[in-house]
Amino acid sequence: MRHHVELIYARKSRKLVGKKIVLAISGSVAAVECVKLARELIRHGAEVHAVMSPNAQKIIHPYAMEFATGNPVVTELTGSIEHVELAGEHSDKADLVLVCPATANTIGKIACGIDDTPVTTVVTTAFAHTPVMIAPAMHASMYEHPIVRENIAKLQRLGVEFISPRFEEGKAKVASTDEIVYRVIKKLHKKDLMGKRVLVTAGATREYIDPIRYITNASSGRMGVAMAEEADFRGAEVTLIRTRGSVQSFVENQIEVETVGDMLKAVESELGSRKYDVVVLAAAVSDFQVDGKADAKIKSGKTLILRLSPTPKIIDRVKKIQGDVFLVGFKAETSLGEDLLKAAKGQIERAGSDLVVANSLGAFGSDENEVILVGRNFVKRLPKMGKRELAERIWDEIVKLLG
Repeated sequence: MRHHVELIYARKSRKLVGKKIVLAISGSVAAVECVKLARELIRHGAEVHAVMSPNAQKIIHPYAMEFATGNPVVTELTGSIEHVELAGEHSDKADLVLVCPATANTIGKIACGIDDTPVTTVVTTAFAHTPVMIAPAMHASMYEHPIVRENIAKLQRLGVEFISPRFEEGKAKVASTDEIVYRVIKKLHKKDLMGKRVLVTAGATREYIDPIRYITNASSGRMGVAMAEEADFRGAEVTLIRTRGSVQSFVENQIEVETVGDMLKAVESELGSRKYDVVVLAAAVSDFQVDGKADAKIKSGKTLILRLSPTPKIIDRVKKIQGDVFLVGFKAETSLGEDLLKAAKGQIERAGSDLVVANSLGAFGSDENEVILVGRNFVKRLPKMGKRELAERIWDEIVKLLG
């Protein structure tokens, strides 16, 4: 591995360590995004090899991709049979072929088994035994062409996964780098939650004073979203109940709420309509709501006295609806002391939580967290770490406890 690649290797996560990815680039102007994409895949631990069509080389120079990946770039097929070296059926083959960006022309050729560029030949070589993902990029009217749609549908039936484009300015633009990396990790990740259904809450609720003012807290929703996305990576069927204004997520099934009442209704609806295996209540739910919310904006410039009343405890409802669900609660106090441990154990006794993630209030809005995992018969203190890594550690614990 070249030095400039070593400097960024697995700096964001180790999700793709040991995975070899062929980045197959066709002749769309979106090819300019491939340097950033390759580097991001490497930051999660991937080994990336670029393969370029002749038209792609007119848009971005192979030297740029050689720099980005730290590996030689395949621009033509020679006696070294590069397509077989990368994608043939052998022990050192690629784990994934990612065609990005994919033009209508390239999609059509792949669908018809036409091999006249390094990109299409690598895909055909990989097709029978290696996952293929395609991220289209073209003008919107081309993407909607019935033959293009037919080619996409045909490839989907054959097991090819498509990463849908973003529709902006009359174009079907290639998906964002963050979304592509997310989908690649999800494709290649271990699937120790396959067959499990998981419900996660995330973010800070709002309790309105009047139509525009509300009581809330400093939670960003990062921890809850990290928990939901980690379960998604591991193969679970995930429903994320996320508050308005919290961080965005790539989990497919999301429900947006605002107030504690909204969240309670959503949780009860989900638990009442389908069976869940795990419920993770990571949202920072308000403990108080305003008595008598004003229907119109309250005039400024005078003292305002608010009367607050307790909100319902969502966690207390979960086991009353599904008694055998594995329940994960979050508990926050000012510091990681005895009061926090006492509160966590109290939640286990009161709500029937199977695991409590106890943390200090200093984690709110931060990218890092330091927690104590409290189970029915154990206490485990974890060092401070990023919330993504922490989500991995928590799910490892849950998987172990699920048996």
